[in-house]
Amino acid sequence: MDEAAELLKARGLRNTTQRRAVLSALRGHAHSTAAELERRLEAAQPPAGLSRQGLYNVLEDLSRAELIRCIEPAGSPARYELRVGDNHHHLVCRKCGRIEDVDCTVGRAPCLDPSDSKGFTIDEAEITWWGLCDRCRS
Repeated sequence: MDEAAELLKARGLRNTTQRRAVLSALRGHAHSTAAELERRLEAAQPPAGLSRQGLYNVLEDLSRAELIRCIEPAGSPARYELRVGDNHHHLVCRKCGRIEDVDCTVGRAPCLDPSDSKGFTIDEAEITWWGLCDRCRS
């Protein structure tokens, strides 16, 4: 059994060609948009045979099962990554949109505590730093 099939089984998801194809299309392509994944899947041999709605359904299933993570930087379409289960954050270039992972210096979630939790039990904090990447700055 391949790695993707084992991951799907461990999370209680059916091992489908489409789910394996999406996981494979994300490998080596962190922070991919659905459109980028769709192009990769169409170019794959054999093609995954996923409609656009089918792709969104698979992305939702994989996100809910915590096999992938969805991030939504302001002004950008949702992006998907395989890096899950740790407490990392993101750097986003304001000019080109490049996104890079940044390890949390605290290590444990939520990493930051609000001044007033308003009765919430806080379990996560998303941190995004915005600026210019080295390429856009030069």
